[in-house]
Amino acid sequence: MNKIETVKIPRHVAIIMDGNGRWAQSRGLPRAMGHRKGVEAVREAVRVAGDTGVGFLTLFAFSSENWTRPETEVNDLMGLLKAFIRRDLAELHGENVRIRIIGARDNLRGDILPLLIEAEETTKANTGLTLVIAFNYGARDEIARAARKLAEQVAAGVLRPDQIDAVALDAQLDTQGIPDPDLVIRTSGEERLSNFLLWQAAYAELLFVPEYWPDFTRDVFYRALAVYAGRERRYGGIAAAAVTG
Repeated sequence: MNKIETVKIPRHVAIIMDGNGRWAQSRGLPRAMGHRKGVEAVREAVRVAGDTGVGFLTLFAFSSENWTRPETEVNDLMGLLKAFIRRDLAELHGENVRIRIIGARDNLRGDILPLLIEAEETTKANTGLTLVIAFNYGARDEIARAARKLAEQVAAGVLRPDQIDAVALDAQLDTQGIPDPDLVIRTSGEERLSNFLLWQAAYAELLFVPEYWPDFTRDVFYRALAVYAGRERRYGGIAAAAVTG
């Protein structure tokens, strides 16, 4: 299958990249090998998104809860992230990809934050695919931080409590300016959102695929897009057939 055979392409696809460790363990390999193989799947997903006309691709790279993993694994993940940015940034920039980072930044250590800022600044004027990397991200923390900003505005007298609504809160989220995801995919067969884009995914189509993330090939991505194309989004309304029938 060389191309996606549908014109119903989601504007924004978000992916929970799950199963690197289990992919490795199922092959008798150390978990670190699964993470390394997962980076290759990231590169392929970015290519597919660009080829098919997806406008925004959000990847759940590292959650705020992942810091509780063994230190060796966390260090390996940090190393892979840094290597990905250093190796792939020039190529992504050359392909007109814009990079956005979402997640808490105030407790990042070492040279991670400067690298993330560099990736955003280098690509901020690009007009192609927007690659959103959710790093040190947790949806509940994101919503709490947004609520805190609104509370500070109320305390400062620049905002009235009755002016706080969904639009006001949305404008304070890390994803401000990014459309809500149309399709959220989780790999590895697990069927939960795991604190990922809880506000933004209110009306997203959810798809859980059995493949571990390192096995998320071009064809698997195409199949996911085909499933999305076959669904009817209602946003709390009534299906068109029910209205006309």
